[in-house]
Amino acid sequence: MSHFVYPEEISLQYGSPPPSEIYAEMVTNAINQESQRGRYEIQFGDATIFYVISQVTNTELNKSGYLISYMFDEYRNSMVDRLWERLLYLLMLTSVLALLPAIWLKYYLQQPLTILGNHLDQIANRDWQEPLQLEGDEDFERLSTQFERMRLNLNSYDRAQKTFIQHTSHELKTPIMVIKSYAQSVKDGIMPKESLEQTMEVITEEANRMERRVIEMLYFTKLEQMKKNQLNRSTFVFGSLAYQIEERFRYQREDVTIHVVSPEVEINGDLDQLEVLLENLVENALRYADDAIWISAEATSQGVQIRVENNGDPIEDDEINELFKPFYKGNKGKFGLGLAIVKQIAELHHGSPKVENTEHGVLFTVTLPKQDDLLIEEQTNKPRKRDRKKDKKSDL
Repeated sequence: MSHFVYPEEISLQYGSPPPSEIYAEMVTNAINQESQRGRYEIQFGDATIFYVISQVTNTELNKSGYLISYMFDEYRNSMVDRLWERLLYLLMLTSVLALLPAIWLKYYLQQPLTILGNHLDQIANRDWQEPLQLEGDEDFERLSTQFERMRLNLNSYDRAQKTFIQHTSHELKTPIMVIKSYAQSVKDGIMPKESLEQTMEVITEEANRMERRVIEMLYFTKLEQMKKNQLNRSTFVFGSLAYQIEERFRYQREDVTIHVVSPEVEINGDLDQLEVLLENLVENALRYADDAIWISAEATSQGVQIRVENNGDPIEDDEINELFKPFYKGNKGKFGLGLAIVKQIAELHHGSPKVENTEHGVLFTVTLPKQDDLLIEEQTNKPRKRDRKKDKKSDL
C-alpha cells in the first residue's frame, strides 16, 4: 500500500506518487470528489490499481488537501492467496484437533453400547443371569437400570414358567399313571377293583380330576394375560352370589354349616370372576372348617370387603405370606392354584386379598375399591390423547 498527498506542500510524510500516466487522473478524481471519502480503480497496462481518496486538513498550515492510498491488484491477489492458504492451514488444524475428541467420543459411546448389545444377545439366547450395571453418564445409568429391571422380570417369569411346568407335569403324572395302569389291567383281564364297574369308576374319577386341573391351569393362565379394562363390570347384590355358592357346597360336607351375612351389600365387578373367587375361598374353607363357615360382605370407606371365615385350626405364621403363591399347598391343599386365582381376580379388580387368624379360626378378606376411586385411578393411569385440532392450529 502506497500513499501520497495532493497538494504536496500540506504534508511531507506521504511521498510515494504513482506513475505519471495515472497521477493526473487520481488528482482529477480527488478535486471532483464531493464526499469525504471515495473508492476508485484504474487500469494500468495489464494491472489494476485500487485507490482511496480521503479529504484531509493540515491544522498547522490551515490548508486542506487529499490523501490518496493505492495498491496494485497483484498485492491483492497475493494477499487473497495468503488468506486462503492460512485458512486451509486453520481448517486442517481444526480438523486434526476435532478428530481427537471425536475418537474419544466414539470410544466413550461405543463401549456401553457394545456391553448392552452383548447382554441383548444373551437375552435373545434365553441367558439372562448376568446383571448389567453401567456407570458414569446419567443417561447410561438410567438405561442400565431399565435394562436390569427388564432382566429381573424376564428371570422371574422364566422361573415361574419352569415352576409352572414342573408342577403341572407332577400333578398330571399321577392321574395319567393311574388311568394307564387300570386300563392296561382291564386289557389283560385283571380287575384292580372287585368289579369292572368299580374299576371304570376309578378311571373316570382320575380323568375328571385331571380335567379339573387342566381347566384350573388354563383359567389361571387366562387371568395372567387379561387386563383390568377387559372386565365385564356390573353392579349386583352380594346375596345373589353368596346364596348360589352356599347351595352349591351345602352337601359337600354335611357336618359344616355355611352362613351368609349381609346379603344386601352391593358390589361392582365382574360377576363371573367374582363367582370363581368366592367359590375358591369357600372350597378352601371347607377343607379346614370344623363345623361352620361365614360368608359376608361389608361396605367400608375403602370400598367393599368380601370375607370368608371358617372355625378351623389357625394357620402357621410362616405360611400366611405363602398362601396366595401359585402351587403352594397347605397341609390339606390340592393343586395349589385356588388361592392364586383368588389373588389374580382381586388384582384385576384393583383390589387385594389377605388372610389372618381370628379368635374363631381363619379369615380370608378381599378388598375391592370404590367405583369412584377406581374411575379416578383409571383416568390417572390412562394415557392422554393429543388434541389434533390444537396440533393443526399450531402447525398453521
